[in-house]
Amino acid sequence: MSLDSTQARDIATCRFVLATDLDGTFLGGSDEDRQTLYDWIEANRETVGLIFVTGRDPRFIRELCEGGVPWPEFVVGDVGTTIAEVLEGDIHPIEPLEAEIAEAWGDAGNSVREALHGHPGLTLQPTEFRYRVSYDLNAEDFDPSAHDKVRGLGHDPLMSDNRYFDVLPRGVSKGPSLRRLVSHLNIEERRVLAAGDTLNDLSMLQCGLPAVAVGGAETALLSEVKDLPHVHKARRIGAAGILEAIRTFDMHDLPEGA
Repeated sequence: MSLDSTQARDIATCRFVLATDLDGTFLGGSDEDRQTLYDWIEANRETVGLIFVTGRDPRFIRELCEGGVPWPEFVVGDVGTTIAEVLEGDIHPIEPLEAEIAEAWGDAGNSVREALHGHPGLTLQPTEFRYRVSYDLNAEDFDPSAHDKVRGLGHDPLMSDNRYFDVLPRGVSKGPSLRRLVSHLNIEERRVLAAGDTLNDLSMLQCGLPAVAVGGAETALLSEVKDLPHVHKARRIGAAGILEAIRTFDMHDLPEGA
């Protein structure tokens, strides 16, 4: 489906909107399962909307979709610090939705990098994000005092998959940013399925929308959502877990065997 036709309709009119994490979720599972999900989305674009909710940046998303993955109509990227629409193959931040994020972050990048410079177990990621600072994490060497350093600066630390450590503006993460976008677009909340697999998806699964923790999800995430009735704990991995949740919640018709 072309981006032009994607943007020609109001996503709020869709019967179903998938708001999904990428790594381990939309990109998770077998090649066959991913293709089944992607083909189903493309065949039902009139009634299915797509939002990526990811720690990935716009450049990665653009390259991914140019490689054959279905284009989303909107993106909540950079662990919730980017809220954007997709237009003509490019990702454009929605400034009114990002205003509070920008204000909360200010010009904090340098102070965060200085405070965590040389911190045990953290390696600064080379990409300079607009409203976050991100690190690769070595769990064996990591000193948890990093959490206190970040909070002392007035920001939120987020550790996920025991491999990543993000510094985010206070109160900003995937869940609040997704809710802000859904409200802005006037999408009926019961029609949205939030899907994820690691702790950086927790706020998205907790935010009250119908949700799924796909099979293979991080144990720590499953522990946090185990008592939430609106969160389906899928048996099937990645993309197949998304299809399982759509069927379980009866959110849209699916092909036999999906």
